Amino acid sequence: MSFRPLLGHGRIRSREEKSETLQTAAWVDSSVVFDNRRWVCRDAELRWTAPHHLVVLTEEGGTSHTSIRSGEKSVYDGMDRPGDLTFVPAGAERLGTYRDVNLSYSALWIDPEFPGSESLADTPILVNRSDNVIATLLSSLRVEMALGHKPDTGYVEHLAALVSLRVAMLAGKQLPAPRYGRLSRRTFARIREYIEARINSDISLRELAAVAEMGVDTFARRFKATTGLAPYAYVIEERVRQAEVVLRETGVSIGTIAFRFGFSSQSHFTATFRRLRGMTPRAYRVQFSPES
Repeated sequence: MSFRPLLGHGRIRSREEKSETLQTAAWVDSSVVFDNRRWVCRDAELRWTAPHHLVVLTEEGGTSHTSIRSGEKSVYDGMDRPGDLTFVPAGAERLGTYRDVNLSYSALWIDPEFPGSESLADTPILVNRSDNVIATLLSSLRVEMALGHKPDTGYVEHLAALVSLRVAMLAGKQLPAPRYGRLSRRTFARIREYIEARINSDISLRELAAVAEMGVDTFARRFKATTGLAPYAYVIEERVRQAEVVLRETGVSIGTIAFRFGFSSQSHFTATFRRLRGMTPRAYRVQFSPES
């Protein structure tokens, strides 16, 4: 199988190449796309342009030599190593040569029209930089996908916005830090009602912002100022809180509870419950059973 970036167009030449797609998923009409692959080859040349911003994390392995150019300018000449981060802005032509490639990587593609990506405007190509926050976010997404859990849209929207902000900071941009007030009681009540009515659905940040009649970024910041939680984290907490009631007061199976409250599987529900409550749903239920 030939290596080919998931989005965009261009030309690729390679020798002794093998490429394996490990995890792939898309959200919000492909405004955010995740691609995790294994790539091995003797050498390769790439000339590529894509309509989305691209953030790449080298998870394991590397190259003996990597050279990246943009137009007539040399951007990088060195090696790829685990933990290296690369950013390519939408519309930029990337010319790359790679030698002795043996690595796995996670790529996050972000539509330049995606709310929260505004900080990436005019950001240049960055190659093999380092940022522990971005690395942790992309690696965590890869692990969730490998376990068979496709994260909720709201979570991925928040992740993409945070990654965009961190990339802009890597480029040395001085970003404003505006202060945001809390949501009004009436607006917050509308949001709560909306979440309650769709607790078993994949609730996106855009949906909630539309209910609040605000821009996505403004809503997310004002929501956190109101609740102390990002919108996606609040939705997960509400699902777990309601699941606790069912676990305590009924004998409904854990698999059914997982489905009822919008988790992708029983294992996903169990992992999330353990992370937030420090125990499995089964252990929580045992605490409240008459025999305990």
